[in-house]
Amino acid sequence: MLKNLSPHLKAVLQALFVTFLWSTSWVFIKFGLADIPPLTFAGLRYGVAFLCLLPFALRSANLSPLRNLSRLDWVRLVTLGLLFYTVTQGAQFVSLAYLPAISVNLVLSFTTVVVTLLGIVLLAERPTPMQWGGVGLYLVGAVTFFYPAVFPGEQLFGLIVALIGVLANALSAILGRYVNRSGDIPPLTVTVVSMGIGATVLLMVSFWIQGLPSLSLLNWAIIGWLALINTAFAFTLWNLTMRILSAFESTVINSAMMIQIPILALLFLGEQISWREGIGMVLAAAGILIVQLRRQSSV
Repeated sequence: MLKNLSPHLKAVLQALFVTFLWSTSWVFIKFGLADIPPLTFAGLRYGVAFLCLLPFALRSANLSPLRNLSRLDWVRLVTLGLLFYTVTQGAQFVSLAYLPAISVNLVLSFTTVVVTLLGIVLLAERPTPMQWGGVGLYLVGAVTFFYPAVFPGEQLFGLIVALIGVLANALSAILGRYVNRSGDIPPLTVTVVSMGIGATVLLMVSFWIQGLPSLSLLNWAIIGWLALINTAFAFTLWNLTMRILSAFESTVINSAMMIQIPILALLFLGEQISWREGIGMVLAAAGILIVQLRRQSSV
């Protein structure tokens, strides 16, 4: 069926499929957290995904970029791996253990705002008036969603961990943007090296803190699906769509996750959304989209 479609429309459908896979990850993670400690869960997901991608990185055509990495390149990729996989993904899994998926989704979306603000200092990028408007709209939406802000002890811990993840994710986005913008290192090399380092450290920390639990076949099935399909396959397919889609189109499609995740959480996790929370979520999503679109148009 896809053979009869234009390359552009095919790429749009493939990108939408990837965002749906990424959105379903939140449901699988919430199910898996019933038995799997969060840090171990995150480490196993990205560790298995790294092992799946490693054979492709070790092909003769891809070995040259790996061998030619300079010391500075290694420093940047190690830092990227620690920020994006060890801290960001670890924080996401931990926060999902203490907070509803809908709340974590909204908090982590704050990454776009933090990237914009950090860009003023680290990249000398001044937000446009429209971007500032998007930031303001997001904050209004977030306040509307969480008002009145009352968090029991465990949820407050989850919120703090999620905010740590936001900062790490924002820093990794800026560093990843810098590494990929240079064009010196292929995306596959960047992904495999940073994922391998980040996942290895995350597994070491998780085994030290939480130990290695006894996992059932269902637990391993969830880990395998997240690693093979929602990570290795999805990231590869997304990179392929970016060869055809513009940054504008990719941003709009990726932003759909802010709506997809709450819908899936409502259907499969039994999480509830009040009218006030729904309005706040829509306002926040619109603000994030405005900020992202303005940034993409200036790249």
